[in-house]
Amino acid sequence: MDLSRVPLVELRARCGAADSSGNARRLIAALRRDPRRGARALAALLEGHLLQRRTEARRVARLFVRRRRLFAAGARWVAGVDEVGVGPLAGPVVAAAVVLPVRVDLPGLDDSKRLSRGARERLAADIRRQAVAVAIAEVSRAEIDRLNILRASLEAMRRAVLDLPVVPDHVLVDARTIPGLGMRQTGLVGGDAIDGSIAAASIVAKVHRDAIMRRLHRRYPDYGFGQHMGYATRQHLAALSRFGPTPAHRRSFGPVSQTLGGGR
Repeated sequence: MDLSRVPLVELRARCGAADSSGNARRLIAALRRDPRRGARALAALLEGHLLQRRTEARRVARLFVRRRRLFAAGARWVAGVDEVGVGPLAGPVVAAAVVLPVRVDLPGLDDSKRLSRGARERLAADIRRQAVAVAIAEVSRAEIDRLNILRASLEAMRRAVLDLPVVPDHVLVDARTIPGLGMRQTGLVGGDAIDGSIAAASIVAKVHRDAIMRRLHRRYPDYGFGQHMGYATRQHLAALSRFGPTPAHRRSFGPVSQTLGGGR
């Protein structure tokens, strides 16, 4: 392939297309033979991109080692489950259960806490598009106050799993196991950082809950819910002290219960 007469601007476009195709290696070889410095620089750039993609693909593949073992043992559907919203002073606790197909294409998959908002939202859309099944469950502020936050978080995860349109053969859970499920489970400490199915669930749950908190921000703009998502930041505590709790605040949490006299 002789590319010496092809303008560099067109070669850049070809590199962008070849980055995700089987023609990349052939294009790199042709660019290396091109006498132009710019063409050889494109070859190095494209090779670097391919190396990054391979490295990322291996990293993501390692996140699914446990799931591959479960498949080898006969499992068909493996669900990852995680919850978000245990620590905040306001809003629901949200859990997601995700069943992914055997083959996934989720570059950047990671613990939701390590990702930017944009990366989480992109991945959440990709997860929903590729997943065999996704279910989300919320446990309200009132239920949290009635049950306590630990039981509420477990209940959210239980509901999410039971809401799946497929019945998992095995459930992978962040940190603990879920009471009341009649299926095999494995609790993984730090699961959202070491297991792909749990990481996918953490991302879906986080994006869903953040959207709830941004809606609450529009309703109660004085509290800054859209910035801190209900956590006990200095801004949030100052608003609580000044205005008292909203209906979204968890009455059983100390910083809220101390201000109940000024609630609205």
